[in-house]
Amino acid sequence: MKAIIVDDNEENIYLIESLLKANGYHTESAENGSKALEMIRNNHFDLIISDILMPVMDGFQLCRIVKTDKALCHIPFIVYTATYTGPQDEVFARKIGADCFIVKPCEPKIFIATVRDVMNAGKRIDIPETQQPREEEVLKLYSERLVRKLEQKMFQAETELHKRQAAEEELKESEQKLRLITTSVQDAIIMMNDQGKVSFWNKAAERIFGYSDPEIIGKDLHITLAPGKFHDHYHKNHLYFKETGQGPYLNKVAELAGKKKDGTEFPIELSLSGVEIHGKWHAIGIVRDITEKKRIETEQKKIEKKMQQTQRMEAIGTLAGGIAHDFNNILSAMLGYSQLALDTVEKDSLLHNDLKCIYDAGIRAKELVQQILTLARQSDDMVQPVQPGLIAKEALKLLRSTIPTTIDLRNNIVSESMIMGNSGKIHQVLMNLCTNAAYAMEKDGGLLEVGLKDVTIKDTAPMSNATLKPGDYVELTVSDTGIGIPADIIGSIFEPYFTTKAPGEGTGIGLALVHGIVTGYGGKITADSKMGKGTVFTVQLPITKKHTACQPGDSGTLPSGTEHILFVDDEEQIARIGSRILESLGYTVTTKTVSTEALSLFRSKPEDFDLVITDMTMPNMTGDIFSAELMKIRPDIPVILCTGYSKKMSNQAAKKMGIKAFAYKPVGMADLAKTVRRVLDETQKIRS
Repeated sequence: MKAIIVDDNEENIYLIESLLKANGYHTESAENGSKALEMIRNNHFDLIISDILMPVMDGFQLCRIVKTDKALCHIPFIVYTATYTGPQDEVFARKIGADCFIVKPCEPKIFIATVRDVMNAGKRIDIPETQQPREEEVLKLYSERLVRKLEQKMFQAETELHKRQAAEEELKESEQKLRLITTSVQDAIIMMNDQGKVSFWNKAAERIFGYSDPEIIGKDLHITLAPGKFHDHYHKNHLYFKETGQGPYLNKVAELAGKKKDGTEFPIELSLSGVEIHGKWHAIGIVRDITEKKRIETEQKKIEKKMQQTQRMEAIGTLAGGIAHDFNNILSAMLGYSQLALDTVEKDSLLHNDLKCIYDAGIRAKELVQQILTLARQSDDMVQPVQPGLIAKEALKLLRSTIPTTIDLRNNIVSESMIMGNSGKIHQVLMNLCTNAAYAMEKDGGLLEVGLKDVTIKDTAPMSNATLKPGDYVELTVSDTGIGIPADIIGSIFEPYFTTKAPGEGTGIGLALVHGIVTGYGGKITADSKMGKGTVFTVQLPITKKHTACQPGDSGTLPSGTEHILFVDDEEQIARIGSRILESLGYTVTTKTVSTEALSLFRSKPEDFDLVITDMTMPNMTGDIFSAELMKIRPDIPVILCTGYSKKMSNQAAKKMGIKAFAYKPVGMADLAKTVRRVLDETQKIRS
């Protein structure tokens, strides 16, 4: 059996040929009705399978011609269409002679079964001319089919046009939205093609990098926007990116360096994605200027460092508070007994000098505790007349044993003037300046020189002294021949936590504390330095006309009395030395080492006592509670509260409670005598 397939679609022809050949048919094909008609008239065919919609001659025309040709009308004609699928189309096809009407697509089994049915229907009988439709009728029906199909095509075309227009409008709207987004975002959006050239550049990129669109489009992105140190790394990975669309920063957020148009380098945060366009890989980068973020991070690190330093200071304060009470109690006994002994031995004798050394060591220990507490912001700054020359000489003795022998230590101390200050803090100023000078010469050695002299500042003083009032000053100089301080940082050396030392070698608070002490005493500190030549620190402090307190061994000049004093301290040695000192001044003293027993005694004989001196930290009842109970019994009783260290008690808090005086241990003999006499005299005035 031989069949001809008429269709302008090669895929349809191939499918039908495959089905027919699999079922024993030989096939040929034609792309339109005109070609098929020529082949049918010149060859023998047992079956015609034809599409309808084709160029030159469609399937309806082919079927009409075949079925009206007596030589061809016997050949079965199957219409196989996907265009003319309506019932009226099938009626027309059969009316002009089609043997079967099949709508595409059709299942292969059903298609082959239909072909067999058509072939098994037997020999075709010519349709009598009287039964054939008239040409006018055929033309009319054919025209109706064409008009209807044309209308359908036009409708489909209009529908497609509307869809295309809607799609174009949607595309325009999307492009507008994208343009608004890329224009309004604060981050740079940059596209790079597979050659590394910039192909897209938004407004934020122009603002961040400084290049306009015409200046950057088509330029090599990395050479233009990245510092030189990045180029080698980029080119090493660029070929891999071009071939695979991957790279070291793809789909990651990385911190890199960017380069502005003016050459300025700045930190950026890059988020990179790869996209494929027309078979080639492109990169889209989101770039954020993180200069401010880095600044904040740096500030946070500084704050964290300061907090760590503060925590260290708090740790020092905790340690100082822990040892101060017991240590000051020990010093009270040492200083008290040495003072009593000094009063009983011959002046300038060997024993007197030995006792004086013990006393001086006790004073230094006392001031050292006060210095630690002051450093930790846990003690009052007790200001009194002090002689910087004596403090400097003592400090240099201590310093000599602590600095390397490669450093030559010299002093030129000629001033014997007094200043108003705290000996512990003046000692701290000297030690800080000298240890810094020694550190500057630690590697190669050198000369450390300390000078102290009197100077007078007048109204015509140079600008360097413009912040000081005219008058007499003690001028302390600490000079070294070390490495010097760079000019760009010398203005910052007095700032808190500023240090050029390596971590663990310095806290950065020494010079800041020195500056605070000096300015707090009405003075001034300056620094002059030359790299490789050394540094000179100059401190100027105002001279006072006041004299220092009485020295040990001068108890005959101390105020005395005959009143009855109740002395309460849980340390038996302190109670004993307190009693002996006061009794040596003429007072009657009753001592107690248990606060509750002292309260019971006072309650039984409240009028027997003229003054109560009590420790602060005691078992059973602390000094502040004990004092409050005393004043409940006798409101006019004067109380002096002493403490080696107290976190909750201060001079202001004591006054608020009605306590007449507050003192830190160890209390010297002269200070105790003056305080007791002052409190008793003030109380007597109030009573009278």
